[in-house]
Amino acid sequence: MTVYAADDLYAEVAYIAYHFHWPLNDILDLDHGERRRYVAEIGTINQLTGKE
Repeated sequence: MTVYAADDLYAEVAYIAYHFHWPLNDILDLDHGERRRYVAEIGTINQLTGKE
């Protein structure tokens, strides 16, 4: 089993929650790969729209 750093988890959850307004439990129900994918997609959207 891989342990995921708490600071990284908080950062991912906050980033997704801020941009998508999803509830905490919905974000935490995502597996690590799904959360990382959403973080990457949000980053791409922000770059394309000049929000980062």
